[in-house]
Amino acid sequence: MFPISRPHLQLTPKIHADEHLAPCTDIAPPLHVSTNFRFPPLLGGPVAHIYSRHSAPSTSRLETTLAAILGGETAVYSSGLAAFHALLVTTHPKRLLITDGYHGCHGTATLFSKLTGMAILPLSTPPQEGDLVHIETPINPTGIATNIGEYAERAHAAGALVSVDATFAPPPLQDPFAHGADYVMHSGSKYFGGHSDMLVGTLSVRSKELADKLRGERLFLGATMGNMEAWLGLRSLKTLELRVTRQSVSASVLVGWIKAQLAVKGSVVQQTVKEVTHASLQDGGEWLQKQMPGGFGPVFSLVLKSEEMATTLPNKLLLWGHATSLGGVESLIEWRRMTDAGCDKRLLRLSVGVEDVGDLRRDLERGFEGVVGL
Repeated sequence: MFPISRPHLQLTPKIHADEHLAPCTDIAPPLHVSTNFRFPPLLGGPVAHIYSRHSAPSTSRLETTLAAILGGETAVYSSGLAAFHALLVTTHPKRLLITDGYHGCHGTATLFSKLTGMAILPLSTPPQEGDLVHIETPINPTGIATNIGEYAERAHAAGALVSVDATFAPPPLQDPFAHGADYVMHSGSKYFGGHSDMLVGTLSVRSKELADKLRGERLFLGATMGNMEAWLGLRSLKTLELRVTRQSVSASVLVGWIKAQLAVKGSVVQQTVKEVTHASLQDGGEWLQKQMPGGFGPVFSLVLKSEEMATTLPNKLLLWGHATSLGGVESLIEWRRMTDAGCDKRLLRLSVGVEDVGDLRRDLERGFEGVVGL
């Protein structure tokens, strides 16, 4: 495995971590589409790949690169929810203590509970031995951070395991392992993909033995990542740090502008926006700075003053696409109620892309002007 030393949140290992697995001299990784591979002439001898449900050249290279990025052995899955399902299967908790947040994970947990009887409890519940404490941070859709270290200390003292869904703050923004996570999960369809053209979920762990166990279980879960998606992932990881750093900085700039305008009497922001939420606005003190040293994430939310404003604003914008998901190079805005029935009808989730932040701000300002009085 590529040698990793902390701090590991650097560009170099992301670009070069998989090169020892390259089967040829191509600078750009080649695309392997085969699902099965020839056995060696000497049966029983070493073999790199047999069947792509177990491993394949592109997925192996992707897992190696992600291990260097995330600081832990990594298994990839067909989607973020497939990774969360695999997490529940491998830990098989009697009780799941979970944050509010992504409704998809709650849906998967409900299905798993129907099969196993697992209890689903709020994160604030005192943990017990055998529990899985699942922390989503920053949380979807608000972008607010949760103190990983606080919950990890409490969980480990009780004999519970800790998993962190760090989708909204990938490296170089935060490192959940440094704050006590046993498992780190990502819906890599977002920032690892970064171009809105692939699905992938990831689970990272501290030991090769546990990663091998995850891959063995994945073989029978059937949640295998496709070869094309793995190849796209390898392409995208080359620019992960460049993209995420810019997106996070731009989000903080936009959030700061909105927050300041809320205090300006008669401003177009004050007339339309009720609340803005983002980790950069939290009074988290020392733990927040330690947990998110690379930035506070590219996603934030707005609660507007009426439902009509919230449903109309996305259609007034030129640069912000009205669509679900997040993490791509293009900026997106979503009336969140479209995909999450439990969400406030006035809430909009904004995912900042790589466009010029001044252009994004002016587009929002024009949009706010277009919904005043609704």
